[in-house]
Amino acid sequence: MAVWQAALDAGDPVPLVRRALRTADIGDRRRVLVLGCGKAGGAMARGAEDVLGDRIADGFVVVKDGYTKPTRTIRLAEARHPVPDARGEAASAALLALAARAGKDDLVLFLVSGGGSALTPAPAAPVTLAEKQTVTRLLLEAGATIGELNAVRKHLSRFKGGQLARAAAPARVVTLALSDVIGDPLDVIASGPTAPDPTTFTDALAVIDRRGVADRVPASVRDRLASGARGEIDETPKPGDAIFERITNVIIGNNSIVTDAAVAAATHLGLAPQLLTRSLEGEARVVARELVDRARALPPRACLIAGGETTVTVKGSGRGGRCQEFALAAAIAIDGHDDLVVLAAGTDGTDGPTDAAGAVVDGSTVARGRAHGADAARSLDDNDSHAFLRAAGDLIVTGPTNTNLLDLYVLVRR
Repeated sequence: MAVWQAALDAGDPVPLVRRALRTADIGDRRRVLVLGCGKAGGAMARGAEDVLGDRIADGFVVVKDGYTKPTRTIRLAEARHPVPDARGEAASAALLALAARAGKDDLVLFLVSGGGSALTPAPAAPVTLAEKQTVTRLLLEAGATIGELNAVRKHLSRFKGGQLARAAAPARVVTLALSDVIGDPLDVIASGPTAPDPTTFTDALAVIDRRGVADRVPASVRDRLASGARGEIDETPKPGDAIFERITNVIIGNNSIVTDAAVAAATHLGLAPQLLTRSLEGEARVVARELVDRARALPPRACLIAGGETTVTVKGSGRGGRCQEFALAAAIAIDGHDDLVVLAAGTDGTDGPTDAAGAVVDGSTVARGRAHGADAARSLDDNDSHAFLRAAGDLIVTGPTNTNLLDLYVLVRR
C-alpha cells in the first residue's frame, strides 16, 4: 500500500500542468479559452489557473461525477462515466460552442485525460444518445480495448476524432494530455478531440463485427457506419489536414510516472523491484495467473511491478472491474500459501462500476471471504469480484483521485 500511495502521489495533475505551462510556448495572446474533459479535468483546471490567472477569459471542463476541484474562473460540470448521459451531451455542446467562439488571435488550451470520451457524447445523426449508450455498453461487456471502443465512438460523434480542432479553427490550440492509454496514442486518449484520426468508418464496422455485437447494435449505428464506409459521410480529420497546422498536442503524464514512483518507493522500503512492463494487457484473470507465476520465481523480498490496463470479458451478472477481477484470480492462485501479496488498482480510484480502486490480496483472502459466506471460484465465474473482495475485507477504496494514468500491479515476494 505504501508503494501504491507513492505512485498515486506522483500522478497528481496539478504540478504536471503547472510545469507544462511554464515551459510551453503559449505566446502573449489577447484571450485564453480553457476547455477540458476527463477524470483529471478538475485538477488540471486548477493547475492552469495557477499559471495563467486572469489571462483566462473563459473556461469549461466536464469531469466524472465526484471528480470536481475548487476553481476560480473555469466552470466545471459533471457527467456519467463510463456509459454517457444527457449531462455529457450538454457538456459536449457547450465545449463545441466555446471552441467556435475562438478567433484567430486567441489561444484554446484543451485539458484532456482518461474518461473524456465517455464524458463528451455528441451523437451524430441519426444516432441518438440512448443508442450510443447501448453501443458503449455492448462493447465494454464484449471486452473491447480502449482503441477499439474509441474507433467506434469517433465515427458516431461530432466531437471526437479531431472534430473539436475543426470547431476551434483558426485559433491556435494547445492540448495538454494525461495518458490513460498504453503507448500514449494521441488519437485514442479521450478519442482524440484535437488529434488526427487514423481510423475510418470501415475500421469501426470491423470492431463491432470482431467483438460479435453487430447483430445487437441499433440499426442507426450500423447504417451510419455502413454509409461512412461507402463514402457517403465525411470522414473525421486525418493526418495532414490543414487544421492541425495550428494544433500542438503534448503528453504531460503517463503510466511511466506511476511505475517509476512505484520502483523508487519499493527500493526505499528495502524491496528489490523488478519492472516487468508499462504495457500490461490481456484478459485480467489470465494475466493475474501469469504474473503470480513470474513473481513466485523471484527471490525473497523482490517486488514485481507492472503498469497497463487489462480487460474483462463479461459473462456473468456480478459487479467488479479489471483490477478486482485480476486480484480475485490472483487470490485463488495463491490460496493457502504465504509467499505473495498482490495489489492491483486503478490510478483513477474507480475500478469498473464500483466504489473501489482495486484490491490487495494474499494467501488468506479466499478463506476470509469463505468465512463470510462467499465462494471465490463462483464469484470469479460470475464476474462478481467486488462482492467477494468486500466480504474478504481486501478492497482498496480511495474515492476520486482526480488523476488517471492506467493501472498499477504490485506483487511482493515474501
